[in-house]
Amino acid sequence: MPSDWEKYGFAPVTRDPEVLFKDHPTASGPNPKQDLFTVEDFPLPDTPLVREVHAFAQKELDEQTFNHSNRVFVYGSALVKTHFPEWKFNENQTAVETYALSCLLHDIGTAEKFLATTHMSFEFKGAIVARDLILQLGGPEAEADSVCDAIIRHQDIFVKGGNITLVGQILQLSTILDNVGIRANLIHARLIETTTTKFPRKGWSEHFARVIEKELALKPWCHTTSFEVPNWKEGVRSNFATDVRGNDVMRPFD
Repeated sequence: MPSDWEKYGFAPVTRDPEVLFKDHPTASGPNPKQDLFTVEDFPLPDTPLVREVHAFAQKELDEQTFNHSNRVFVYGSALVKTHFPEWKFNENQTAVETYALSCLLHDIGTAEKFLATTHMSFEFKGAIVARDLILQLGGPEAEADSVCDAIIRHQDIFVKGGNITLVGQILQLSTILDNVGIRANLIHARLIETTTTKFPRKGWSEHFARVIEKELALKPWCHTTSFEVPNWKEGVRSNFATDVRGNDVMRPFD
């Protein structure tokens, strides 16, 4: 029986994807392995906690953000199954549930109820909301902590040193894949096609770019400014929003 930290995805993995994928046997080079999965291969876990959180996320998030949250669950699950079978993530149902909760709630801080009602960066507020919700629903504290940690760090993509939790790394890889198209060649095109059919983007690139710009305007100290030039000020074009709008990989599905 794995210990709590293993069960809930706390295993440490290297943070920097450039290190993670360097000379990787299936993910490096011009033709990485692409297993032929479809969206139906990766359903959300059918557990009481996931059902409750799914309902909460669907109620509080707009449709585009809710669909994005479902897509990142699919993409992350597929990417790990193909390229990191040694992590045994997909066989660890508790870790899969923890990842599902992290996906469903990772952008909850952008919801209308939370984004403009706190001075905190959306990831931090969202992580607190997520942790409180899971505990309120009777979830284990270790699971709530794992979800909270992953959400806090899910936009820390410029950190090069050290480690991150297994769930946190999968969440980072899948969100940046859906938002910017980075490493989309690690999953099969058919998976993207079927996932965007079941969970349509509906102009996600433009929608999320506007969310970024809204938070920057509301909170010019927020963590999202880590994507921007030093001493960023309103009126300066957002690098992050520009990258999101420039997601050529997902443009055909927007």
